[in-house]
Amino acid sequence: MEFTLLWAALTAAVLGWLGTRIWPEGLPDRPADRLMGAGAIGLLVGRITAMIAQGTDPLLHPGDILVVRGGVHTAGATIGAVVAYLWSVRGELRYLDAITPAALLALAGWHGGCLWRGACLGTTSGLPWAFAEPGSVVSRHPVELYVALTLTLGAWAVARLSFRPLLRSGFGLAAAGIVRLLTEPLRLSLTGGPTGWYIAAITVGLIAALVGPRLLTTRASPVT
Repeated sequence: MEFTLLWAALTAAVLGWLGTRIWPEGLPDRPADRLMGAGAIGLLVGRITAMIAQGTDPLLHPGDILVVRGGVHTAGATIGAVVAYLWSVRGELRYLDAITPAALLALAGWHGGCLWRGACLGTTSGLPWAFAEPGSVVSRHPVELYVALTLTLGAWAVARLSFRPLLRSGFGLAAAGIVRLLTEPLRLSLTGGPTGWYIAAITVGLIAALVGPRLLTTRASPVT
């Protein structure tokens, strides 16, 4: 892994840890360790998924797994991280809801880590806060900083929700999908980005947030 990526990962880890300190309610023991462990597994799963999608066999090219800059599959990383975290808390959904604000803050830290990687900029812009890469006169949207800021606001908003089953985690997933979907047009991309996966995240997140609390609360209620 390149050192700039390592610094970005460290930024995510620090903000994730900070999130567990700001919003400690309902968290399991060692919440930051569980969150960072799930994030690392998610990154690994996302990288392997991206390699397979690109036609590279991870078993034949294990060294390429470490080349994170070569691509990380968004959906693979998300699913891997969620499954790993749920496994660490023995499937207790209440812990998933509790960690969601910190997870969003950690994701904001990863995007904000673009400052270390020199990869914050997207499409051209004439806005006052746009800036240019060193040696260039073309100002561009700091799209990764947009994402970092809005995910931070999303973490704050989700933390204010109640602890009804899947409410926080559902809206957190939907918020992450919305932020990435809305900022995708500002990125430099030949393919338009994985917008389908962002739409899927929004859909699944909203269904979980709107249906989950009623369904799971009803099942947990005693029969009278």
